[in-house]
Amino acid sequence: MYNILLVEDEAGIQFANKAHLERSGGYTVRTAMNLAEARQSITESVPDLIVLDIMLPDGSGLDFLNELRQAGNNLPILLLTALSEADDQVKGLRAGGNDYLTKPYDNSVLIARIESALRTASKIPVSLSVGNVKIDTASKRAYVDDVDMGLNIKEFSLLEQFIQHPEQMLTTSGLYEKVWGQKMIKDNTALKTAISRLRAKLSELDAGYTITFSKGEGYYFEQV
Repeated sequence: MYNILLVEDEAGIQFANKAHLERSGGYTVRTAMNLAEARQSITESVPDLIVLDIMLPDGSGLDFLNELRQAGNNLPILLLTALSEADDQVKGLRAGGNDYLTKPYDNSVLIARIESALRTASKIPVSLSVGNVKIDTASKRAYVDDVDMGLNIKEFSLLEQFIQHPEQMLTTSGLYEKVWGQKMIKDNTALKTAISRLRAKLSELDAGYTITFSKGEGYYFEQV
């Protein structure tokens, strides 16, 4: 069963779409009314697909889309908006949207577009592994001996960087820029916290690998 995050600020539309997707599509649907709720939701659990309204009360859905793509998140995103001009559609697709649906639309078309995006994504999974640790870049999930590690998006992005560079030093600033998509600020508590959680999950599942820190250099992903 696929998990969908529905980001829609109009309560009536959100309720109707959620009910239809769960009843007719068989999906598990989480909802967000704005970008802040969407960011929090993805931090807690990465969905299989996002249905994203562009015009939201606390910003543009395109900005959120850019954030995800810059962080290396390639999960399928279906854009919803009342905007119907061709230029707006082009902006959404060039920003990394997988498909575009203008309001009003038929719910059966919404489900068909979701099915299409999920099918396309499933055809191009990319798996990377080191030892018994494996990641799937399409679903943004990581496994140790086929046990899901339950990573949030930042933890997954960090592990992706480490798996691509095993036994190599990765600088603190380099990791921050890759995962957060911006220059590192003086306070790198967020990075330290995410690495600490990731290290704990690797240890808990006896992954055979851990993350070590060398002062003045950076982080290493190495065998225990």
